[in-house]
Amino acid sequence: MGKNLRGKELGACLSQRKDGRYSARFVTACGKRVEKYFESYQDARKWLAEARLHDGYGTTELMSIGLSVDKWFEYWIVNIKGKSVRPNTIRNYRDRYRFNIQKHLGKKLLVDVRPMHCQIVLNDMAEGYAGSTIQQTLITLYNLFQCAFENGLIISNPVTRTVKLPKPVVENTRVLTVDDQEKFLAQAKNSTNYPQYFFILNTGVRTGEMIGLKWEDIDFDRGIISIRRTMEYRYSTQEWRIGPPKTKNGYRDIPITKECRKMLMELKSKLELGKFVEDEYRDFVFINSKGMPTKNSTYDAHLEKLTKKAGIDKFSMHTLRHTFATRCIEAGMRPKTLQQILGHSNINITMNLYVHVTEEENLRRYKN
Repeated sequence: MGKNLRGKELGACLSQRKDGRYSARFVTACGKRVEKYFESYQDARKWLAEARLHDGYGTTELMSIGLSVDKWFEYWIVNIKGKSVRPNTIRNYRDRYRFNIQKHLGKKLLVDVRPMHCQIVLNDMAEGYAGSTIQQTLITLYNLFQCAFENGLIISNPVTRTVKLPKPVVENTRVLTVDDQEKFLAQAKNSTNYPQYFFILNTGVRTGEMIGLKWEDIDFDRGIISIRRTMEYRYSTQEWRIGPPKTKNGYRDIPITKECRKMLMELKSKLELGKFVEDEYRDFVFINSKGMPTKNSTYDAHLEKLTKKAGIDKFSMHTLRHTFATRCIEAGMRPKTLQQILGHSNINITMNLYVHVTEEENLRRYKN
């Protein structure tokens, strides 16, 4: 590695001459040695990055006064990652870049991005985003810049150890009281989505896991359901997306109550009696009157109508999962058992539920 006049390392192919100018040089793919001199280190580094990119990839599309993060991302996602990872991963990369990274870094030159800029991206997500989504953004940032570094476009990856995941600001998740739960189920009893609501309140599965459940995943003899996939509707592409569970811990077997088993058997009997189902969805458990799965957003819209009629505050589908966990804690279930049932990747997530429920219980006792 070259050094400046003070002995500080400047990176491969860069050095400072005795007259103060900076030298940038490299050997092209054809074996030709190329060298240029610049008044500033930044200019030398920018030229080197762009020249090596042009030489290595043979594209003038990326050549301009400076290579922006926007341009590099598109090249990286299409020509490098697009051929080596699953479509779901590509969609995740694009979503994280579009919604979280681009507004902060998109117009910056690739060589100008520093650790503090990457930290700002993550800090901006601390409020309103789940920790897992922030982590996905960090992974996207690291992979994006690491590829640029390994291809000689930047002298180092700006996503260093100093770039930390911020602690997300998480609002207390709504939990239904026993009374509200009974009111809700009574109101939902005759609705088309009642089996789905009842199922989550008895199993604690995520909405996407419930939508993706197939009959082959249910062992009626043992009273066990197996979570093997998640499913959600992507409005951007107008299609259903089927993928693996949220984490490796998401692959799990869950015991079901006698009431839940009875409900599922009744649902299966109705389908076997000739309810219309689109062929591609015939293996799925929860199918609507149109013969296909119900979209994620449709459930929340339906919940709002039901809660209004039941005279209770509105809530989301995630509230049903959280309510199941709360009822388990109140019944004395051990943390490790609940962690396995919920598919939490970290026991601390489960323990936070225990702390929250205990605090709520102590507060009720104090008021009484």
